[in-house]
Amino acid sequence: MPATTTVQPSVTAHVHPLVLLSATDHYNRVAKDTKKRVIGVLLGQNKGKVVNVSNSFAVPFEEDEKDPSVWFLDHNYVEAMNDMFKKVNAKEKLIGWYHSGPKLRSSDLEINELFKRYTPNPVLVIIDVKPNDAEIPTDAYFAIEEIKD
Repeated sequence: MPATTTVQPSVTAHVHPLVLLSATDHYNRVAKDTKKRVIGVLLGQNKGKVVNVSNSFAVPFEEDEKDPSVWFLDHNYVEAMNDMFKKVNAKEKLIGWYHSGPKLRSSDLEINELFKRYTPNPVLVIIDVKPNDAEIPTDAYFAIEEIKD
């Protein structure tokens, strides 16, 4: 009989208002009135049970509207910007990425694998830039690997 081990620790993600404003501004500059989504990098601190997202920056990203498995993310830009941010504030580390949602997409796991080059367990924060209600329009996710014997 196969055994499944799933680790689902309770993690609290604090997303600072600057990050929400930056992501919304990014969307309004690049993809307003389209079905495109925008992607950016999250900076802050990951202390295990608490993730503190204090800053972000936009990343050039394109996705084929007809085939979402075809996408381009400028990882050279990510590396250059990350190096610059390290010089400004060494306490802020690359801890994950965001997109403008409003929900998970099939290519998100592939994009998450790309971000594992920079941080071992990237957090994905989906920021709904067109919320329908007055709640804070964010959801945070970590990828969990299941091991089956």
